[in-house]
Amino acid sequence: MLENIEVVRIKRFAANTAGRDFAVGDIHGHFTRLQAALDAAGFDPAVDRLFSVGDLVDRGPECRDVLGWLAKPWFHPVRGNHDDYVCRFDTCDVDNWVYNGGTWFAGLAWDEQREFAALFRELPIAIEVETPGGLAGIVHADCPFPSWDQLRAALEAPETAKQLRLTQNTCMWSRSRIELRDNEPIDGVRAVVVGHTPLPSPASLGNVIYIDTMGWRPQDGGYFTLLDLASLETIPPTPAKLSWD
Repeated sequence: MLENIEVVRIKRFAANTAGRDFAVGDIHGHFTRLQAALDAAGFDPAVDRLFSVGDLVDRGPECRDVLGWLAKPWFHPVRGNHDDYVCRFDTCDVDNWVYNGGTWFAGLAWDEQREFAALFRELPIAIEVETPGGLAGIVHADCPFPSWDQLRAALEAPETAKQLRLTQNTCMWSRSRIELRDNEPIDGVRAVVVGHTPLPSPASLGNVIYIDTMGWRPQDGGYFTLLDLASLETIPPTPAKLSWD
C-alpha cells in the first residue's frame, strides 16, 4: 500500500486575475527579511500570492514563526528537504539534521513537534500555477523527469511506494541538473522554479530557474529573490541574463 495516499502531493492553482504571483527562494527561518523583500516589491496580500520553493525552517532565528506564515491564505510552499526533516522527525537522522540547523526543533516540546510535523506533512512536493504565458511548475530542488506530465503522474498515481519515495527525494534533494549544467528543458511547462542550491544571483538551465540567492545568509551578502511568475522577471532585477555563462 502506498504511504500517505490521502496527501495532495502536487497542487494546482488557477491564474491570478486580480494580482501578481511571485516565487521566492529558500527562507530558512528568516521571515522578517522575507517580509522586508515583499514590502520593497509592493506585495499586496489582498490580491497577490507568494509561492515558496520550500526549506521554510532550520538555520535562521525565526523558525517557529512558520506557523503564522502557513496560516496566511496567500502563502503557498512546496516541501523542501529541511521541511521533510520535520515530517520525519521521529525517524530521520537527527544528528545530521541538528548539524544542518535543526537545533530549534530539538528544543520543542513533544506536542509542539507533532503539531509542526502534521502541518508540514500537508505541504505538497510540487505546485503548478497557471500564468498568462503558460504553466509554471515549482519544486524544491529538481524535476526528475524530462516532462512535467511525467512528474505529475508519478506523484498522483505512483506505481509503488518505492517509486514514490524516489520521486519525492529527487524533487527535494537532487543537484544533478546543476552539477551537470544540463540545459535540456522540461517539456509541458513554461518554467520550473527551484531553490536548494545557494547562488549569488538567479540563474537558469533550459527552463529551470534557480532562485535561492541566500536571503537566509545576510552575513554573506545574500538576499531574497522574488520571481514574477507572469513575466519571469526578478525583484531585484538580475544584473545579467538568467543563464550560465
